[in-house]
Amino acid sequence: MEMRTTSEAKALIERAARQLGQSASDFTVAAACRAARETLRQYEVTVITPAAHEAFMAALDDETPSPALVELMRLHAEVTDKA
Repeated sequence: MEMRTTSEAKALIERAARQLGQSASDFTVAAACRAARETLRQYEVTVITPAAHEAFMAALDDETPSPALVELMRLHAEVTDKA
């Protein structure tokens, strides 16, 4: 992976890498991986309150379809039967 950067950013990265006894490349890859993991964690993990979790689980366990779900399934059958 190649990167273009300013001389100031390069100097900063090299300085920090030296403090850790790493090459600038290793430092950059490690920092990018940390940022990638954090980004993915923010977008891939859903956090809900215990009350919301309880309500969600109860909704999953409820086998009785709501009127809205019945209507949605009717529309789905109507649309897919025409295809």
